[in-house]
Amino acid sequence: MGHKLVIVESPAKARTIGGYLGPGYVVESSIGHIRDLPNNAAEIPAKIKDKPWGRLGIDVDGEFTPYYVVPRDKKSHMTKLKSLLKDADELFLATDEDREGEAIAWHLLEELKPKKGVPVHRMVFHEITKSAIIAAVENPRDINHDLVEAQETRRILDRLYGYEVSPVLWRKVQSGLSAGRVQSVATRLVVDREKERMAFKVASYWDLEGTFDAGADHDQRMFPAKIHSIDGARIARGSDFDTTAQLTAAATRAGVAHLDRKAAEALVDGLRDTSYAVRSVESKPYKRSPYAPFRTTTLQQEASRKLGMTAQVAMSVAQRLYEGGYITYMRTDSTTLSDSAIGAAREQVRELYGAEYLPDRPRVYASKVKNAQEAHEAIRPAGEHFRTPAQTGLSGDQFRLYELIWMRTVASQMKDAVGNTVSVRLGGTAADGRDVVFSASGRTITFHGFLKAYVEGTDNDATKDDAEARLPQLAEGAAVSAASLSAAGHETKPPSRFTEATLIKELEDREIGRPSTYASIISTIINRGYVYKKGTALVPAWIAFSVVRLLEDHFTRLIDYDFTASLEEVLDGIARGERNKLVELREFYFGSDAKVGVKPLVDGLGDIDAKALATFPVGDPADGIVLRVGRYGPYIEGPEGDADGAPTRANVPDDLPPDELTAAKARELFANPAGAEIELGVHPDTGLQVVAKNGRFGPYVTEVLHEDAPKTGKNAVKPRTGSLFKDMSLDTINLEQAIQLLSLPRVVGVDAAGEEITAQNGRYGPYLKKGTDSRTIASEAQLLTITLDEALAIYAQPKQRGRGAATPPLKELGPDPVSGQPVVIKSGRFGDYVTDGEYNATLRKDDTIEAMTIERAAELLAERRAKGPAKKAAKKTAKKAPAKKATAKKAAAKKTTAKKTTAKKAAAKKA
Repeated sequence: MGHKLVIVESPAKARTIGGYLGPGYVVESSIGHIRDLPNNAAEIPAKIKDKPWGRLGIDVDGEFTPYYVVPRDKKSHMTKLKSLLKDADELFLATDEDREGEAIAWHLLEELKPKKGVPVHRMVFHEITKSAIIAAVENPRDINHDLVEAQETRRILDRLYGYEVSPVLWRKVQSGLSAGRVQSVATRLVVDREKERMAFKVASYWDLEGTFDAGADHDQRMFPAKIHSIDGARIARGSDFDTTAQLTAAATRAGVAHLDRKAAEALVDGLRDTSYAVRSVESKPYKRSPYAPFRTTTLQQEASRKLGMTAQVAMSVAQRLYEGGYITYMRTDSTTLSDSAIGAAREQVRELYGAEYLPDRPRVYASKVKNAQEAHEAIRPAGEHFRTPAQTGLSGDQFRLYELIWMRTVASQMKDAVGNTVSVRLGGTAADGRDVVFSASGRTITFHGFLKAYVEGTDNDATKDDAEARLPQLAEGAAVSAASLSAAGHETKPPSRFTEATLIKELEDREIGRPSTYASIISTIINRGYVYKKGTALVPAWIAFSVVRLLEDHFTRLIDYDFTASLEEVLDGIARGERNKLVELREFYFGSDAKVGVKPLVDGLGDIDAKALATFPVGDPADGIVLRVGRYGPYIEGPEGDADGAPTRANVPDDLPPDELTAAKARELFANPAGAEIELGVHPDTGLQVVAKNGRFGPYVTEVLHEDAPKTGKNAVKPRTGSLFKDMSLDTINLEQAIQLLSLPRVVGVDAAGEEITAQNGRYGPYLKKGTDSRTIASEAQLLTITLDEALAIYAQPKQRGRGAATPPLKELGPDPVSGQPVVIKSGRFGDYVTDGEYNATLRKDDTIEAMTIERAAELLAERRAKGPAKKAAKKTAKKAPAKKATAKKAAAKKTTAKKTTAKKAAAKKA
């Protein structure tokens, strides 16, 4: 008897499912896609190489027929699958139930070509549990060709967009760049937000803040309040100003009063002897309903906010949880739960929180996502009975993400949180007769409901749902006094940069792309160099400005937000069988009477001024300072030339955000460009000129050798150099400090055994060196001051894991939101790093100790945790194994040549 062959996508999923199905089934993975459009010239089939559309791999002159190939690295695996199919009685294609999975199943069928009489089944499931897998085997379906066509159309659209537009970027901006249907629009979003920040002007405004006393007969006497109005005119707040620092038209019409510092401080003086009365007390019921269960985008956003995970890390961890049978399918737009899942969640609410937290009827959530795939469930714990996080046996990031999913799912079936909100107005008369009103607000939660289980994270410091602010029980007409009053100054803030969480939300709100692709889109724009991360914020590089400008000027429709969203509707229509694939592809590529296609756009570009594309004014255009995106990075150019008439230029640091490149910053860079020398004086010992420079690896000092000094050969002389310490700058460095830097490495002294100890500054920070024994020291300043006794005391301490004695924390940040352990910054051999005692994460080049926050530290630690623990033992064993093998070979060599040859052949065969 033959076997039943089941093909899934990943080896991990194959192992889990194979355990559920048992004998009679062979479960193998396709290892992702088994074939695709040709990726390079070597993969293009010979029969289409000479065609004008051959490089595309798509017959655009016919019916947009794609020519698929099996990549070289998949051919051996394809042979294995075909051999397994030879003895199979049935074939089950068990890839994921989405467009991508449906397409993989179809490609497998097309490539495997099962012999006549072998039944082929499409097997689908939403969770990897024994009951779900058995049910899927017993209830297969046919391949959905509408879904396959939708995925194929998406692949063709992306190929046509990328292969036609990217070469334009290579010619006019920079080689190696790429354009993409969604990635280019995502880049534009980040660039547009940075442009808003660059155009933003700060508005200053003042108000009054006070602490009021309700009297001794109240348990809670003191409460805060802010000024609300003067003579009926509301005081201006941040939202009343536009980006040009002016009051908005609506604020002007409403007669909003704008206080400056002088007016605010004068008003404080005028209220010193004022008594206040409660003008009004307004109480309203507060109710908050539970959040819907997770779908792909909300999971990515919450994993970013709460766990510090990038979208890519969150999806990778979720994939492992799904394949391990812990959660349902993690690529879904749906917020629906099956009846069994609702029952499991309600059961846990009753067990863990009590019947009083359980609503009378189950909660049902309708998806708000357009064209949501309701065939899928929301992301939830797998099974008909949920395992609590403690019962899973998981650890690390898998435990944390499962716990997040479990809490959200259980909370979705709990009662509302209820309470009260109170608004109070206090009035008094200033010394000059003006009527002044202060306002205070509070919120109390009388029944926490679902908030007992889960509170959603927030962006941009918004107030959380479980936040409470209590006010004393005040009655209208009651007298209160001001315990303290002060004038408070404020400034408006530019629009916040996107984080991964907020960019995902923006893409989803605009209906651009699919939720399952957002993680890869963000990774792509970061890896391409269009965007980099500063803390958690996404900052566009200047190259992205050039790319977006070219696309906006010459491919306006292709980078339009609405047009990109409309393409998703086209793909959804094809998936539903309502739209024609060929019609849509022809219009996209060749155009129609109403719309210009990609091909005519590329062919009719004409001349493009590459220099203009790469030039951006800095500050006031009248100043004549411009930034140019060059082949080797961005640089600025001034209006005044040097003695030879060449324009003044200076490189722009890679980590300088575009909104921080002001005219003042440009002049600072002109004054101290990379490569320019600052003369500090003559070294008293060598008589050589000492200069300071800004080099590729940072600022440093060096000696200028005499012109006749040999520069090559065995007698070549190299100038002494020394990097500036972190607390030094080129603006303040002097000759005395430079001489100290040039003295490094410094001989500290000699130990009792006559071995020399030196203090050195290395790639990974300051350290002591004695022979081959190196020890880290706390700070760079110690390089110049550490004594022999202090050095000997360090060497007297036991060495820890091959490094120097542990140094004290440089800064304490607070508890990690994931592990709960205190997070500190330390200085180590490989530079400064954050640690929670279990995991260490090195600070990135744009991180500083002073600016480091617990949120940024949590993100770094989350990325480190996702990589798993270091496998030191495995490395050790791997190193020893070759040595043993080599010893065995030597022993064999001492016998006979024939034996040696045999040993070699056997080893090769085994390998």
